[in-house]
Amino acid sequence: MTDESRAVHDATALRAIAHPIRNRILSEIAAVGPSRAADLARDLGIPANTASFHLRQLAKYGLIEEAPGEARDRRDRVWRLVNEDGLTIDTGELEKAPGGKAAVAVFRKSASAWAHHVVDVAYSAEKDPETLRSITHQAMRLTRAEAVELSADLEKVMQAWQQRTRGRDDARRTYLYTAFLQPYPDETS
Repeated sequence: MTDESRAVHDATALRAIAHPIRNRILSEIAAVGPSRAADLARDLGIPANTASFHLRQLAKYGLIEEAPGEARDRRDRVWRLVNEDGLTIDTGELEKAPGGKAAVAVFRKSASAWAHHVVDVAYSAEKDPETLRSITHQAMRLTRAEAVELSADLEKVMQAWQQRTRGRDDARRTYLYTAFLQPYPDETS
Protein backbone atom coordinates (compact mmCIF):
# COMPACT_ATOMS: atom_id res chain seq x y z
CA MET A 1 0.00 0.00 0.00
CA THR A 2 3.02 2.31 0.22
CA ASP A 3 2.97 4.81 -2.63
CA GLU A 4 6.60 5.83 -3.21
CA SER A 5 5.64 9.44 -4.05
CA ARG A 6 4.10 9.78 -0.57
CA ALA A 7 6.99 8.21 1.34
CA VAL A 8 9.14 10.28 3.68
CA HIS A 9 12.76 9.17 3.11
CA ASP A 10 14.71 11.95 4.81
CA ALA A 11 15.39 11.84 8.55
CA THR A 12 15.51 15.65 8.63
CA ALA A 13 12.06 15.85 7.02
CA LEU A 14 10.80 13.42 9.66
CA ARG A 15 12.07 15.75 12.38
CA ALA A 16 10.24 18.61 10.65
CA ILE A 17 7.01 16.59 10.75
CA ALA A 18 7.55 15.73 14.42
CA HIS A 19 7.24 19.41 15.38
CA PRO A 20 3.70 19.86 16.75
CA ILE A 21 2.95 23.13 14.92
CA ARG A 22 4.27 21.84 11.61
CA ASN A 23 2.33 18.61 11.99
CA ARG A 24 -0.84 20.62 12.71
CA ILE A 25 -0.19 22.86 9.69
CA LEU A 26 0.16 19.80 7.46
CA SER A 27 -3.10 18.41 8.87
CA GLU A 28 -4.93 21.69 8.36
CA ILE A 29 -3.74 22.08 4.76
CA ALA A 30 -4.81 18.46 4.13
CA ALA A 31 -8.28 19.23 5.51
CA VAL A 32 -8.78 22.68 4.00
CA GLY A 33 -6.63 22.68 0.89
CA PRO A 34 -4.27 25.44 -0.25
CA SER A 35 -3.83 27.99 2.54
CA ARG A 36 -2.22 31.29 3.41
CA ALA A 37 -0.15 31.86 6.53
CA ALA A 38 -2.74 34.33 7.85
CA ASP A 39 -5.55 31.77 7.52
CA LEU A 40 -3.51 29.07 9.22
CA ALA A 41 -2.48 31.47 11.98
CA ARG A 42 -6.14 32.29 12.67
CA ASP A 43 -7.20 28.63 12.56
CA LEU A 44 -4.38 27.48 14.85
CA GLY A 45 -4.33 30.50 17.17
CA ILE A 46 -0.68 31.34 16.46
CA PRO A 47 1.00 34.54 15.20
CA ALA A 48 1.15 34.90 11.41
CA ASN A 49 4.94 35.19 11.45
CA THR A 50 5.14 31.87 13.32
CA ALA A 51 2.89 30.24 10.71
CA SER A 52 5.04 31.73 7.92
CA PHE A 53 8.25 30.42 9.49
CA HIS A 54 6.87 26.88 9.83
CA LEU A 55 5.46 26.96 6.28
CA ARG A 56 8.90 27.86 4.95
CA GLN A 57 10.44 25.00 6.95
CA LEU A 58 7.90 22.52 5.56
CA ALA A 59 8.64 23.79 2.04
CA LYS A 60 12.39 23.47 2.67
CA TYR A 61 11.91 19.74 3.28
CA GLY A 62 9.67 19.27 0.25
CA LEU A 63 6.46 18.61 2.16
CA ILE A 64 4.55 21.64 0.86
CA GLU A 65 4.95 23.99 -2.08
CA GLU A 66 3.62 27.32 -3.22
CA ALA A 67 0.36 27.28 -5.16
CA PRO A 68 0.69 30.37 -7.39
CA GLY A 69 -2.56 29.57 -9.20
CA GLU A 70 -4.41 30.08 -5.90
CA ALA A 71 -2.76 33.45 -5.14
CA ARG A 72 -4.55 36.78 -5.60
CA ASP A 73 -1.37 38.46 -6.86
CA ARG A 74 2.41 37.89 -6.97
CA ARG A 75 2.87 38.95 -3.34
CA ASP A 76 0.18 36.57 -2.05
CA ARG A 77 1.74 33.28 -0.89
CA VAL A 78 -0.57 30.29 -0.84
CA TRP A 79 0.73 26.85 0.14
CA ARG A 80 -0.42 23.35 -0.78
CA LEU A 81 0.69 19.83 0.04
CA VAL A 82 3.15 18.33 -2.40
CA ASN A 83 1.05 15.15 -2.27
CA GLU A 84 -2.64 15.71 -1.45
CA ASP A 85 -3.04 12.04 -0.50
CA GLY A 86 -0.81 12.54 2.53
CA LEU A 87 2.46 10.99 3.60
CA THR A 88 3.63 7.51 4.47
CA ILE A 89 6.30 7.00 7.07
CA ASP A 90 8.23 3.75 7.34
CA THR A 91 10.15 4.22 10.57
CA GLY A 92 12.02 0.94 10.03
CA GLU A 93 13.48 2.20 6.74
CA LEU A 94 14.13 5.68 8.10
CA GLU A 95 16.10 4.25 11.04
CA LYS A 96 18.60 2.86 8.52
CA ALA A 97 19.35 6.32 7.09
CA PRO A 98 22.10 8.55 8.53
CA GLY A 99 20.63 10.27 11.58
CA GLY A 100 17.53 8.12 11.20
CA LYS A 101 17.46 6.49 14.63
CA ALA A 102 17.52 9.84 16.41
CA ALA A 103 14.92 11.33 14.03
CA VAL A 104 12.61 8.34 14.51
CA ALA A 105 13.01 8.61 18.29
CA VAL A 106 11.99 12.30 18.16
CA PHE A 107 9.09 11.48 15.84
CA ARG A 108 7.84 8.60 18.03
CA LYS A 109 8.03 10.70 21.18
CA SER A 110 6.08 13.52 19.54
CA ALA A 111 3.52 11.16 17.98
CA SER A 112 3.06 9.30 21.26
CA ALA A 113 2.51 12.50 23.24
CA TRP A 114 0.02 13.70 20.63
CA ALA A 115 -1.84 10.36 20.68
CA HIS A 116 -2.12 10.49 24.48
CA HIS A 117 -3.49 14.03 24.24
CA VAL A 118 -6.02 13.03 21.57
CA VAL A 119 -7.27 10.10 23.68
CA ASP A 120 -7.49 12.28 26.80
CA VAL A 121 -9.55 14.89 24.93
CA ALA A 122 -11.77 12.23 23.32
CA TYR A 123 -12.59 10.75 26.73
CA SER A 124 -12.93 14.11 28.50
CA ALA A 125 -16.14 14.91 30.32
CA GLU A 126 -16.37 18.26 28.52
CA LYS A 127 -19.30 18.02 26.15
CA ASP A 128 -20.27 20.56 23.53
CA PRO A 129 -23.58 19.85 21.79
CA GLU A 130 -22.11 21.25 18.55
CA THR A 131 -19.15 18.85 18.61
CA LEU A 132 -19.17 15.13 17.95
CA ARG A 133 -16.68 12.89 19.70
CA SER A 134 -16.91 9.29 18.66
CA ILE A 135 -14.67 6.51 19.93
CA THR A 136 -14.79 3.10 18.32
CA HIS A 137 -12.91 -0.02 19.34
CA GLN A 138 -13.61 -2.93 17.01
CA ALA A 139 -11.80 -6.23 17.32
CA MET A 140 -11.85 -8.60 14.35
CA ARG A 141 -9.96 -11.63 13.12
CA LEU A 142 -8.04 -10.93 9.91
CA THR A 143 -5.29 -12.40 7.83
CA ARG A 144 -2.49 -10.00 6.95
CA ALA A 145 -3.89 -9.72 3.41
CA GLU A 146 -7.34 -8.86 4.81
CA ALA A 147 -5.80 -6.26 7.12
CA VAL A 148 -4.04 -4.65 4.13
CA GLU A 149 -7.32 -4.64 2.17
CA LEU A 150 -9.31 -3.18 5.08
CA SER A 151 -6.69 -0.48 5.61
CA ALA A 152 -6.78 0.46 1.91
CA ASP A 153 -10.61 0.55 1.93
CA LEU A 154 -10.67 2.82 4.98
CA GLU A 155 -8.05 5.10 3.45
CA LYS A 156 -10.17 5.43 0.29
CA VAL A 157 -13.23 6.38 2.35
CA MET A 158 -11.26 8.97 4.32
CA GLN A 159 -9.70 10.45 1.17
CA ALA A 160 -13.14 10.70 -0.47
CA TRP A 161 -14.52 12.56 2.55
CA GLN A 162 -11.46 14.79 2.67
CA GLN A 163 -11.91 15.76 -0.99
CA ARG A 164 -15.65 16.25 -0.52
CA THR A 165 -15.25 18.62 2.42
CA ARG A 166 -12.00 20.42 1.48
CA GLY A 167 -12.13 24.21 1.50
CA ARG A 168 -12.70 27.10 3.84
CA ASP A 169 -16.24 27.09 5.19
CA ASP A 170 -17.09 28.77 8.50
CA ALA A 171 -19.79 26.16 9.16
CA ARG A 172 -17.08 23.48 9.32
CA ARG A 173 -14.26 22.88 11.73
CA THR A 174 -11.35 20.51 11.30
CA TYR A 175 -12.01 17.09 12.82
CA LEU A 176 -9.26 14.58 13.46
CA TYR A 177 -9.80 10.94 12.56
CA THR A 178 -7.24 8.60 14.07
CA ALA A 179 -7.31 4.86 13.57
CA PHE A 180 -4.90 2.10 14.45
CA LEU A 181 -5.12 -1.22 12.68
CA GLN A 182 -2.70 -3.67 14.22
CA PRO A 183 -2.67 -7.02 15.98
CA TYR A 184 -4.22 -6.66 19.41
CA PRO A 185 -1.39 -5.43 21.68
CA ASP A 186 -0.31 -7.51 24.64
CA GLU A 187 -1.16 -5.99 27.98
CA THR A 188 1.72 -4.34 29.76
CA SER A 189 1.80 -3.77 33.48
